[in-house]
Amino acid sequence: MADYLWFFAVGIAPFLVAALIIYALLRRRRLTPDEEAARDEKTRELYKDGR
Repeated sequence: MADYLWFFAVGIAPFLVAALIIYALLRRRRLTPDEEAARDEKTRELYKDGR
């Protein structure tokens, strides 16, 4: 039984972690140009206010 657990921990788990990372990167939503402009404007306002 310990051999199977070791095989899973060393052989299969890294592939599962890599698959989850790839899935998360593919599902990430990009900002539209309007959203980027709004974000940049709010950032400028915060820096201008000194916060």
